[in-house]
Amino acid sequence: MKISILTLFPEAMQPYLDSSILGRAERAGLLDVAFYPIRDYSLDKHKKTDDYPFGGGAGLVMTPQPVFDAMAAARQRHRPSCKVIYLSPQGRRLDNRLARQLAGEEELILLCGHYEGIDQRIVDQLVDMEVSIGDYVLTGGELAALVLVDSVSRFVPGVVGNENVHEDESFEDGLLEYPQYTRPADFRGFAVPEVLLSGHHAHIEAWHKEKALEKTRAVRPDLLGEEQKPEV
Repeated sequence: MKISILTLFPEAMQPYLDSSILGRAERAGLLDVAFYPIRDYSLDKHKKTDDYPFGGGAGLVMTPQPVFDAMAAARQRHRPSCKVIYLSPQGRRLDNRLARQLAGEEELILLCGHYEGIDQRIVDQLVDMEVSIGDYVLTGGELAALVLVDSVSRFVPGVVGNENVHEDESFEDGLLEYPQYTRPADFRGFAVPEVLLSGHHAHIEAWHKEKALEKTRAVRPDLLGEEQKPEV
């Protein structure tokens, strides 16, 4: 999968992408991630990328020129149909379904905002989709972009070794994942549930479903169409 990221801070993102599963995927040629540092494309003599908003308001807004020119450069390594995503708290909420959908795109361009946001003309002219990772505000889109790359990459064939690993994960069947245990079977007096040691696959599967439902009802009842109980 080919991904280009437009950002003011590529140095904050590169170490994560070079690590663990994503790093191995890049070295194996399964992921191809390139950065386009927006500040490099500024025509301002001080390399400014922001200015005060028209109409007043707190903070600064990213100006269109550096972003338009960085996008033009990024476009050169992608097909015309490549989808451009702006990481924004106003966007569609990222979930497993969207991550799986985006993994089928093969190519993506991600735009990371900063300051109080970006000039709306950037959104209107360059962006195909706005995506949010949650109902909160970050200082910039870099963390959100990393979350999106990580969640999408897991659905790219070969990135995760076991292609069946997704089947039992949280949200795949509308439930959170059941509890997981590994060796030793008894750790300082805390024992693994006996059913998991029984070797009886039907009983284990029933336990998995029961615990997944129990966890979902306690933590995310909204996934079951139930109301959250008020905290006391």
